[in-house]
Amino acid sequence: MFGTGAGIAFFMLAAHRTGDARVIAPVARMVVRADFLFTAPAVVAQPVTGALLAQALGVSLLEPWIVLALVLYVLIGLCWLPVVVLQMRMARLAAEAAREGAPLPPAYGRAFRIWFALGWPAFLGVLAIFWIMITRPALL
Repeated sequence: MFGTGAGIAFFMLAAHRTGDARVIAPVARMVVRADFLFTAPAVVAQPVTGALLAQALGVSLLEPWIVLALVLYVLIGLCWLPVVVLQMRMARLAAEAAREGAPLPPAYGRAFRIWFALGWPAFLGVLAIFWIMITRPALL
């Protein structure tokens, strides 16, 4: 999930920096596709496989470090869901502009700024979960 999210963000940001709707439209379309093909299944699979792993190891899901990681996971998801909607909107707006040979509309810029702003807490939340997983023995 982290790798796919970072890759998606990289390609979307690189396309956006061109300012060219003809570049942004196909990249944004692929970004949306990648989110549905890779990120969404990971979002579902990770808590399921994590719970199964905890059960196999005899670790309670009520351990404070697991509860904290799950809370962060939910907060990350609350950032990710609108990001996907924004990506779909940016793809549509860029495709329309490319078709018409027009510049990107202001709505695209607004959607991108919100997308970018929501990406940071999600990215930092994933890093925090990594930190929790690494340092959890110290947290006990």
